[in-house]
This record gives sequence, C-alpha cells and structure tokens, in this order.
Amino acid sequence: MDPKQQVLDAIKAAGEAVNAGKVVELTGLDRKVVDKAMEALKKEGAIVSPKRCFWQAA
Repeated sequence: MDPKQQVLDAIKAAGEAVNAGKVVELTGLDRKVVDKAMEALKKEGAIVSPKRCFWQAA
C-alpha cells in the first residue's frame, strides 16, 4: 500500500480531525513521508481542515 493511501486510511479510521503527529503515530511512517502524502491529499481534495493544523477526510 502506498503511503498516501495509508495516511488517508489512518485519518478515516481516527474518526475525528487529527494532526500530522497523530497520523505518524497511527501509521508508523516517517514524518517527512506523512507530510508529503498529506500535501498530495490536500491538493486532491481528499482531506480538509476543520481547524488549523488538523485534518479529516473530505
């Protein structure tokens, strides 16, 4: 599974808005990998930010 999909699955599984640090904990991926995947997901519109620095599935 690619990192982008792992990040999206972790955000969906959390059931609430999470920050990148929490996604790192949930996936076990490196922070840089998570940041890159989240940036791509933001551009695609797959995740949205209900409040600053927190993300949830769109």
